[in-house]
Amino acid sequence: MDEAEKLADIFARSAALKTRVAAEHAAGMLAMVGVIADCLAAGGKVFFCGNGGSAADAQHLATELLVRLRGGVERPSWPAIALTLDPAALSAGGNDYGFEMVFARPLSGLGRAGDVLVAITTSGRSPNVVRALEAAAALGIRRLGLLGGSGHPAAGLCEHAIVVPSSETARVQETHITIGHALLELVEDRLVGRS
Repeated sequence: MDEAEKLADIFARSAALKTRVAAEHAAGMLAMVGVIADCLAAGGKVFFCGNGGSAADAQHLATELLVRLRGGVERPSWPAIALTLDPAALSAGGNDYGFEMVFARPLSGLGRAGDVLVAITTSGRSPNVVRALEAAAALGIRRLGLLGGSGHPAAGLCEHAIVVPSSETARVQETHITIGHALLELVEDRLVGRS
């Protein structure tokens, strides 16, 4: 396979995976939209966490709520926090409690019952994401997952989870950000009353 063929193959696999997820997980995604929209309408906060590229996705999606997703939609800023943003908190949490607690510890101080945690892990088994989901459950925080691989053990801790059926990290991440944008666009539509 030459480079042009490989390039075409990467795009084809990415598109096929997204199309499959859209067909197989529409109901789950719509349920997630409802959870996020209800939380924001009630004055709650949406938290995001993940590692590496998923940390960047967490920050990206939180920003879409804090600022805006679409330029043509005027709406209030909605409270969203990426638990990946504060290097002082991350390093202190890792030093004092261990890396597996870097999301759970700040979530336990910032989160309240009725808030939402969107946990992002391409393997479904990131220990710090799993611990954040456990902390969220103890606090009465709603738990959503954007997962990959088998999805476990994280999937078992989520109320709603989309498990992208791939172990290819890049393709899973591409699908996660597409899901995230789709969810937040529908959340905006619900809360702003657009069609």
